[in-house]
Amino acid sequence: MSAATGVKAAPARAGGPRPRSARAVLGGAGLYTATAVAALLFLVPFYLIVRNALATDAEITGETWTFFPTDPQWSHIGELFSDPSVPFARALWNSLVVGVGHTVGTLLLCSTAGYGLARIPYRYSRAVFHLVLGTLMVPAAVTFVPSFVLVSSLGWVSSLRGLIIPGLFSGFTVFLFRQYFLGFPRELEEAARVDGLSHWSAYWRVVVPNSLNFFAAIAVITFINGWNAFLWPLVIGQDMEYWTVQVALSSYLTAQTVNLHLIFMATAVSVLPLVVVFVVLQRWLVQGVARTGIKG
Repeated sequence: MSAATGVKAAPARAGGPRPRSARAVLGGAGLYTATAVAALLFLVPFYLIVRNALATDAEITGETWTFFPTDPQWSHIGELFSDPSVPFARALWNSLVVGVGHTVGTLLLCSTAGYGLARIPYRYSRAVFHLVLGTLMVPAAVTFVPSFVLVSSLGWVSSLRGLIIPGLFSGFTVFLFRQYFLGFPRELEEAARVDGLSHWSAYWRVVVPNSLNFFAAIAVITFINGWNAFLWPLVIGQDMEYWTVQVALSSYLTAQTVNLHLIFMATAVSVLPLVVVFVVLQRWLVQGVARTGIKG
């Protein structure tokens, strides 16, 4: 107790972090255990694909189960790409071109449309936005036949243009971009406008560089959708030269034959690009979903 004031001095606080309670430790352990179990469950399909891709048909359909083939059939890779009835290498290339073209075109078209609806004032902007939302209520089955008739009249059947261009516009993606740009700091754009930049220049030089995380998130989703598309490529790619991966995969399963080991090998090869894209862009994907691209 201080002699001058008569107030008891507070005891000095010991340095170092406070010990965690038993409940916090058990909660953390439970969280990590649940995460590990969920990760293993998500990895089971990939394990089955790789395992069956390197197994013989007898091992795939046999009554006894082995964790991994005793004699991995690496020759299935060569058989997959040398099969004359299914041009799988060409299908991979077509899917890559369609996926990249679909992604780049969708980002350019939908982002500019969303930016215009969010930032450029004009009389009918709200009506246009409502029309865009109205497209989300139209089932894809309703527009499928008219889209095919239009593409056929343009002579785009069995062509990359017919595979890519009809799917570039997405009302939902426009909506996502508009909502994102509504939350974009106006101060950055106003500063660009003061420097004499137009809406287009401000979009390219200010908005896009500060929104790369969101663009990456949309790009990953769009690329996966374009890569996994089946029905439209099946109808448009009537020539084998314009088959995509999904159409090529379906050719291994017919009413007459089922080529099991090639189905799994083709699946393993077709999944690999998606895994690479996701691993490379996962950081930007998470950041784009969790927050905006503006720091500070």
